[in-house]
Amino acid sequence: MSKIFQALLSGLFFTFILDFFIILGVKMNYIDVHHIDVYYNILFADHQNIFIFLFFTIIIGYLIMYTSTKTALISIGVMFVLSFSTLIPPIGKLVAQNLLMQKNVTIRTNQFSYHGDVYYNGRQNITFYDYKLKKVIILNKNKVIGEY
Repeated sequence: MSKIFQALLSGLFFTFILDFFIILGVKMNYIDVHHIDVYYNILFADHQNIFIFLFFTIIIGYLIMYTSTKTALISIGVMFVLSFSTLIPPIGKLVAQNLLMQKNVTIRTNQFSYHGDVYYNGRQNITFYDYKLKKVIILNKNKVIGEY
């Protein structure tokens, strides 16, 4: 029982570190580049998927506790290289676009209709690039009627 608990704790620890660097790459290479006003903690908390996190926790915990040291080091090393690769600007931007961006969206408010890309859909605001205006605008979620 204690070996299972150790595997779970080690998996949680290493998965948390991997997840931290993925979100850090997203923040540095997408959020900061587009001047989106969001703190790292909110970004980290809002974009967690518990099922993916638990899956990697179990896999990494199993690798650490139940496989040979060489296999564990190689596997976890590859995961760390992939996680750290989001710190490289083109890779971080691509990951962030797949995670956060919605392309070719129409958003309606009471007064206007906007057509463009959603850069970030936050808790209270939507950071939106409008094709017609050719600039980034911030829309209050309370005033948005719908997205299409």
